[in-house]
Amino acid sequence: MANAAVDKKISAPVPSTMSVLAPAVGWLIPGAGHLIQKRWIRGLLLMASIVPMYLLGLAMQGHVYKPNGGDILDMLGFVGDLGAGGLYIVTRANDWGQGLISHATADYGTKFLIVAGLLNFISVADAYHIAIGKKS
Repeated sequence: MANAAVDKKISAPVPSTMSVLAPAVGWLIPGAGHLIQKRWIRGLLLMASIVPMYLLGLAMQGHVYKPNGGDILDMLGFVGDLGAGGLYIVTRANDWGQGLISHATADYGTKFLIVAGLLNFISVADAYHIAIGKKS
């Protein structure tokens, strides 16, 4: 009886191409994970909310966090910023968002950048759940 339980193989579902591609593209370009799955309205709404929020954060001279191992709040800020994907990569490559936060507008800009990244993480998770058929 015990051997029957051991002989029974438990197999994990094989990931489809879309279940890997949609989250990756969605992280790199906010909303694109939905667009490649032909979820036009949702993808465009996400793109129209995440990208301007990130750009407004930069325009308000928000601080973009670098990878670090110091203060826990800096690490969490980095994770939030990293969620913006390609926007974060372009920002870091051009060395934008490195000014000192000297007024309230810049502090709000920093929060805009982090929230845009966190919203993109949620968007990526949503694109993945659509790709695996868990959500329509």
